[in-house]
Amino acid sequence: MRLGALSLYENALLFGHDATPRLVAVERAGESEICCYLREGGRLVTRRLPFSPFLLLASTDLLKGYAGAADVEALAGEAPLRYLARVPGWGEALRLRAHLQKGSGKTAAAPDAPYRFFNDPVHQHLLLSGQTLFLGLAFEDLRRLQLDIETYCASGFEFPNAERESDRITAVALRDSTGWERVLSGREWDEASMLREVSRELQARDPDILEGHNLFRFDLPYLEARARRHAVPLAWGRDGGALAGHPSRLQVAERTITYTKYEIAGRHVVDTWMLANFYDVAARELEGYGLKEVARHFGLTSPDRVTIPAHRASWYFDHDPETLCRYALDDVRETEALAALLSRSYFVQAQIFPYSYQNVVLRGTATKIDALLLREYLRQRQAIPLPGPAQPFAGGYTAVKYVGVARSVLHCDVASLYPSLMLKDGLFPRSDTLGVFPVLLTDLRAFRLEAKAAARAAPTERERQGIEALQATFKVLINSFYGYLGFALGHFNDFDQAKRVAAAGRALIRQIVAWLERRGCQVIEVDTDGLYFMPPPTVGEAEAEALVEELIRTLPAGITLEFDGRYPAMFSYKMKNYALLDEADRLIIRGSGLRSRGLELFQRRWMEEMFRLALTGEREKVPALLERYREAFRRHEFDVEMFMKTETLQESLESYREKVRQKKRNPAAAYELGLKAERPYQPGDQISYYVTGRGRKVKVHEHGRLAAEWDPAHPDENVEYYIGKLEELHAKFLPFLQGGGPVAEEAEAAGPEGD
Repeated sequence: MRLGALSLYENALLFGHDATPRLVAVERAGESEICCYLREGGRLVTRRLPFSPFLLLASTDLLKGYAGAADVEALAGEAPLRYLARVPGWGEALRLRAHLQKGSGKTAAAPDAPYRFFNDPVHQHLLLSGQTLFLGLAFEDLRRLQLDIETYCASGFEFPNAERESDRITAVALRDSTGWERVLSGREWDEASMLREVSRELQARDPDILEGHNLFRFDLPYLEARARRHAVPLAWGRDGGALAGHPSRLQVAERTITYTKYEIAGRHVVDTWMLANFYDVAARELEGYGLKEVARHFGLTSPDRVTIPAHRASWYFDHDPETLCRYALDDVRETEALAALLSRSYFVQAQIFPYSYQNVVLRGTATKIDALLLREYLRQRQAIPLPGPAQPFAGGYTAVKYVGVARSVLHCDVASLYPSLMLKDGLFPRSDTLGVFPVLLTDLRAFRLEAKAAARAAPTERERQGIEALQATFKVLINSFYGYLGFALGHFNDFDQAKRVAAAGRALIRQIVAWLERRGCQVIEVDTDGLYFMPPPTVGEAEAEALVEELIRTLPAGITLEFDGRYPAMFSYKMKNYALLDEADRLIIRGSGLRSRGLELFQRRWMEEMFRLALTGEREKVPALLERYREAFRRHEFDVEMFMKTETLQESLESYREKVRQKKRNPAAAYELGLKAERPYQPGDQISYYVTGRGRKVKVHEHGRLAAEWDPAHPDENVEYYIGKLEELHAKFLPFLQGGGPVAEEAEAAGPEGD
């Protein structure tokens, strides 16, 4: 059974009201046409459709004094944005936007602006047409091409620079989803010819998607700069157009990433470096975002994978170019595997949301939910509300009620807590007069169950993977509807309703905690919609499961508590920070305090070993573990990867330097090293360094050195400094190792801030 056979694909509210199949890309063509790229019978065809851009207006008075042409349609309902203004071309739309901005004094992005302009023509077309991409296709039907470049760095410099005449592209590796592979070596091609050949191959292979790791921040900017130097056009578009990019920013959790967003007409660009960042927002598992680190984490690395240290790439080009080419080829193979693993959810989202596949990857979930609501309101020609004013409010209930080592631990959580409460109590946006929000939420829950059943019955692994991606996507969307209520830019947001949902969630979780405590259970950790606890010592395994079943029967209709796991031991440290030993003897560590990238690798490894000793009843061996690590430092047995620190730049080097000059911040090693380096570092870049000198109290910013400069033949790391950090870590955990016990630490998390 193909994915398309599932009944949920017939839902126009979710998958769009124009079910044009096998649509792989949409692009604006000139001023007033849209070009649709479709796969028909194994070949690519194009269709051109008329395109009349639109703006939404609160009043026709806003058009006074405007000399251009606009066809205005009144929308039904009383919401503020009650007029749809259509114009004959994209240039006219931009002129009307400028007129409205000048007349209102508000930019189109301002929540209280009396007009709306969506500055992506593809998004506009998909909103009004009801089309979405990839309907009738499986992920494997897409033509995906992976690209990786290797570059030369002249002697005396730390990092290659595309603007430096002495540097160049030394290899380009290409691979596509048919299994075709090719490497262009700089020993056989001059750089200009290599660039022309890459363009020729890309047009010949004709991919729907270009994939690469760190494409936006390294490979494509480098290729573009070198092509400009040689006056070689990168004509990669399906219409013959050139690769084009513009500066952009992206918020990933607490980090702002600056990058160049590249676009190729008729194709999509997907950066697996960004996919890894997005994955880790929730997982918090990755030690870094480099291709090799991520591939190792997911088990995608081939046993015979060629590895070359980054600072040795130029040496290999000069002395062993064949190995360099094999290394580049392994890079694109890992990129393909990583993209296949992390892209499937976004493939499904492109079938749902009115965005290009590339932009589905880059948009936040609340923004995408907003687009679903907008699409349906525009279809029914209903007036659209303005976003309500943002308000701070309390979120979920969290608590730690026991610290130290706990035994025979059970974990339960409330399935889709907030969506369940919203449906049970009718807590929906009051501005949604058509009732689209609850219908979407209800349908998504039903469709997820249908997809889960279909995955179990799938006759092939390919179909099972596709349907699993579908149901996983639905799960993420379902759990994002509460966040949408508190999304400041959401047209249908409702902070009052968000407060009610959060309050109901806190009350329900407290009810569950109180019931367990009355039955003699020791609750350990509570986190918004789930909790870990120890049953009374007299309760066996079968009795514990019966206890959970009894608890479930006390809950309101529509609320489902799921028994999610049994753990022989748990190390509870503090709120949202703990380690679990599961029944398969696997160690699971959760929480930024225990997995923080601010910790050097030797600290994380020591903690892992320490936790395992504590959880397996061998805590008396911890002092010997501490001494073993001390001695390893004294003997310089650790490679630099064990003690280097990797930090992400949160601001530009110029901004940092000015703040230090004005004494608005303290000096920091990563920034100081960045200022000394040749590389043009940007916010979001990472710098790895270690500490030299003698003694535990050195100023790190004065004794930092780039990790790439560490010489194993002449190690110069500060042994006393690192042993001191190890001993501080041991002292921090010692009270928890000496015994566990009840505590009382409670909090109400902040409400969602949207995206």
